[in-house]
Amino acid sequence: MKNVLFKKTLFILLFLLSFIGFSQNLPLSKDAKISVITCGLGNETYSYFGHTAIRVADPANNLDIVYNYGAFDFGTPNFVAKFTKGDLQYFVVAHPFADFMNEYNYEKRSVYEQELLISQDQKQKLFDNLNTTLLSEDRYYTYKFIDKNCTSMVVDIINKSLNQKVITKIGDTDKTYRSILFPYFDGHFYEKLGTSIIFGTKVDQLGTKIFLPFELKNSLEKTTFQNKRFVSNSKTLLSFDKTTPFSWWNNIFSYIMLLLVFVLPNSRLLDIVYLLFLSLMGIFFLSVGFYSLHHELAMNYNVLLFSPLLLILIVFTVLKNKTATYRLAVLHLIFLAVYSIFIINKAHFFIVLPMIIASGVILVRIAIRNKKRIPIII
Repeated sequence: MKNVLFKKTLFILLFLLSFIGFSQNLPLSKDAKISVITCGLGNETYSYFGHTAIRVADPANNLDIVYNYGAFDFGTPNFVAKFTKGDLQYFVVAHPFADFMNEYNYEKRSVYEQELLISQDQKQKLFDNLNTTLLSEDRYYTYKFIDKNCTSMVVDIINKSLNQKVITKIGDTDKTYRSILFPYFDGHFYEKLGTSIIFGTKVDQLGTKIFLPFELKNSLEKTTFQNKRFVSNSKTLLSFDKTTPFSWWNNIFSYIMLLLVFVLPNSRLLDIVYLLFLSLMGIFFLSVGFYSLHHELAMNYNVLLFSPLLLILIVFTVLKNKTATYRLAVLHLIFLAVYSIFIINKAHFFIVLPMIIASGVILVRIAIRNKKRIPIII
């Protein structure tokens, strides 16, 4: 973690502890405001979906802090392995509001604020809970893509502080998580393709939980509490139009061209290379599905397209065992047909369709090459 962030976080912790050391809690003034902050989308992988935080502003106490549940440490030992497995620890940190805004201004990402219209006692309880979490081991949590992230944690602590489930998802509950996520990858083709094929059945469930920042923002606008609006009208603190950098390779055209390289030449070697890639990807998906604690990666039916059994087909092809090669090619054509029918109503059908077609052409070609010819007796 950057030393600057560490020093600023430490300063805020010491600031809060200085109050707590003399009294049980820092009492907020009647002018204190607590808001949900929603940050716009970016072009880095971690920023594709935006961000959620909580702002506590109290001029009487010279206090303006943002509580951020999206922090993690790149210096964590075995960072990639822990992230893949699903036991990477995220934690809450506090930033001065001015520094928080400077960061998003630098990244040219919009920022929106919705003030919570709750009583003074409720504000105090939420503030106390935020500080208790910040200053205890509860500040750590195990990140889960849908179930536990910067947005869901904000929802949880607000609901906990109000002693009831005030914030629930309103709207789009008839869409799957996969359908909800799909548009967020616009302009990032291979990221969209990658997430489409690595996610399993969990993301095909109906998206009834709030897990994305703008889902929370939209739900808050329609939420009522004690027979009145729960938040004020959304206030735009920073406004930028999201722009996606042009890429000559990260687009559907390079994807189609790459597939054509394998399909058009009718080359045995290229067929083997293509099937080897699919089989290795299938082995990876199965391994990650069993190894990872991310439920989104389990039960991945995309292995019907990326079948590990293709590796056996390749072996029989190299050994020139025509009967076994033919049978395995036909088996995988059946897999393709089943897979196509299964995902025809899924959000990622059209993005994987070119690969389905390419695989079909190559498997038919292999089957024809290895089919035993029936002798004609004259």
